[in-house]
Amino acid sequence: MNIRECTVLIVRRGGEYLVGRIFGSMELRWSRSPWDAWSTRRRNDAIMVANRTGGEVILFNPVAGQIREAVLR
Repeated sequence: MNIRECTVLIVRRGGEYLVGRIFGSMELRWSRSPWDAWSTRRRNDAIMVANRTGGEVILFNPVAGQIREAVLR
């Protein structure tokens, strides 16, 4: 297993990470832990969610515990 293949895109806003929507409402749930965050490997999905929530897309590798700025073009 290549550790680089574990890297995912997550959304951060104000020091918290998007977990998802609260079931039965339109309210969003945020967490201070990146391990709780909703994640994807699809760049377009991450950008769309970040734009709708007012967040920013970042790279996260849960195996290494690394968070890095995502350079999206």
